[in-house]
Amino acid sequence: MTAYDPTFEPVIGLEVHVQLATRTKLFCGCANAYGAEANTQICQVCTGQPGVLPVLNEQALRLAIRAGLALHCSVPEKTKFDRKNYFYPDLPKGYQISQFDQPLNVGGGLEILGDDGALRTISIVRAHLEEDAGKTIHPDGMGFSLVDLNRSSIPLLEIVSGPDLRSAAEAHRYLDRLKNVLRYARASECDMEKGSLRCDVNVSVRRKGDPKFGTRVEVKNVNSFKNVERAIEFEILRQIELVKSGGTVVQQTRQWRDAEGATVAMRSKEEAHDYRYFPEPDLPTFTITRAFVDAVRAELPEMPDARRARYVGALSVSEAAADTLVAERDTADYYDRCLELGKGLDPKELANFVLGSVLAVANERGISAADVPLRPETLVEVVRLVAGNTISSQAARMKLLPAILETGKSAAVLVKELGLEQVSDRGAIEAIAAEVIAANAKAVGEFRAGKDNAINALVGNVMKASKGKANPNLAREILLELLARG
Repeated sequence: MTAYDPTFEPVIGLEVHVQLATRTKLFCGCANAYGAEANTQICQVCTGQPGVLPVLNEQALRLAIRAGLALHCSVPEKTKFDRKNYFYPDLPKGYQISQFDQPLNVGGGLEILGDDGALRTISIVRAHLEEDAGKTIHPDGMGFSLVDLNRSSIPLLEIVSGPDLRSAAEAHRYLDRLKNVLRYARASECDMEKGSLRCDVNVSVRRKGDPKFGTRVEVKNVNSFKNVERAIEFEILRQIELVKSGGTVVQQTRQWRDAEGATVAMRSKEEAHDYRYFPEPDLPTFTITRAFVDAVRAELPEMPDARRARYVGALSVSEAAADTLVAERDTADYYDRCLELGKGLDPKELANFVLGSVLAVANERGISAADVPLRPETLVEVVRLVAGNTISSQAARMKLLPAILETGKSAAVLVKELGLEQVSDRGAIEAIAAEVIAANAKAVGEFRAGKDNAINALVGNVMKASKGKANPNLAREILLELLARG
């Protein structure tokens, strides 16, 4: 975190645009898909040809409301669309269909951990529905620009926070939480690399204790969470130094330049009247019934905060493990399915296997838990074998699970093929333990001198001597008995 004059306080708000995960665009039937050849997913409607009429995509409306409910917003009974007028080469109509004075979602909030370590709520002023513009491409070294309209009219949800953030680090945490909630709601992929999440940053500074906000500067279209942090930190320092030197912060729109690590002025900041908003004449005012909102609410899954509380409270999973389990909905869904199938198994042990084995494969292959070729049914079968002392936990992790992934064979078949059955014969293990005690005088001496952890080395040697087949819990028990006899 960049240090700045502590007599000043930053005031930060974020405007986040997320592309909704619909199959088609907001007002036409063209595909909403990433990566197609330029200008192949367009029609007369999304390119703004004369005489065409927009038709609202019901799934976009549903996803926008679902996202709003996940953010604890209210959904007013009436909502309407407006024309936001401005010129840009990738906006063929010369206006964007957006929402002005009657947004779809209002008055929500998102809880984050503040810099002081306390939980607090960042207000959501509104989350309104609008269409995306196209994309202007500036080829390096060429004296012209190109326009791709595939993105034109893709449904966007613009989520506007209150001016409640007080540092770049808090802004990053807010974005992480927002992304997590929207992905849980299956409203958006929130993939910045694909442009499905973009962020505008509003920053001002004021003297600490001053109730009045300073002059706000907007930084447009920052392309990563890390760069959001960097842009905010640069603006805080720039504005503080400007005020301290007797200058005046000018309300303007700026652009973040990653290579330079700086923001640069683009234009004076627009106000609502600059866009000449007026009601969209080709779309009616919509009535959102309570029945429709309730039906959308019923589609919401258990959200990450509620799941985390359940894992830690009811299941005694560690806070760190719970944080990782709820970080992605696919992981939490996988774990919940294991809990459902693994009645009677230790939830902590199931969590350890999901985190240590399933997520390890997911991270290695760059896929989600849902796409790991190890079904919850199979993982639960393996954990049952461990719980029943048929195989050791080490054999399950190091040998059985990799073999299942490689061959696709069942756990039961592979246990026999690989000879992984755990030895629980007391006499056999006692004979190995006696040999280990005789051959490891140093570890035995340390244990008898009060170093309890020395028993771990002895258990490890029993496991090594038995080629990993001895029941480790029984081996520990027998070692302790033999050592107690002297």
